Amino acid sequence: MNLILLGAPGAGKGTQAEAISAKLGIPQISTGNMLREAVKNGTELGMKAKAAMDSGALVSDDIVIGILKDRIAEPDAKNGYILDGFPRTVTQAEALDSMGVTIDHVLEIHVEDQRIIDRMSGRRVCVACGASYHVQYKPTKVEGVCDACGGEAAQRADDAPETVLSRLQVYQEKTAPLKAYYEKTGKLLTVEGQEEVADTTKLVFETLGI
Repeated sequence: MNLILLGAPGAGKGTQAEAISAKLGIPQISTGNMLREAVKNGTELGMKAKAAMDSGALVSDDIVIGILKDRIAEPDAKNGYILDGFPRTVTQAEALDSMGVTIDHVLEIHVEDQRIIDRMSGRRVCVACGASYHVQYKPTKVEGVCDACGGEAAQRADDAPETVLSRLQVYQEKTAPLKAYYEKTGKLLTVEGQEEVADTTKLVFETLGI
């Protein structure tokens, strides 16, 4: 099964991608990881991507899709894959189609904005060891102190409510047209994110019929 996962920052798509990957034995392909891997391996497209990244420019869609095609041609992706973080725009979706990449389903994990703001603004990360917590779902034993190493468990700047709201607005602007694009093809499936991760996973599996 070839899947695209859509979801706002903090909707939990990374967690669900891991669950699908484990269930079906197919790789989760993240655009960022894929670019770094191509650069590290020194492939022709990797060198082009590196030149763009070194100059501070965005890596062009042509290069990203070329690297993606190389990645999905690898043996571990022969039975399917999950695309996480690509496409982000209709232009990228069209380019994917024109290069003959077949997608079976586009799965959106939908969570209301306010719930995402509450969820993300409650996250705390240890500045020393990187352990993550949540004031509601996974609190530290002592407020502001990491259970693992005793370092400071603090809110990251990009988890502040005003920053989360801004990221959500950008996501809605870019992704609403993408959802409409895949809706027209009949490939879009939507799952409502639940409070418990396991409940969302159950719905995801049922929706995909796996």
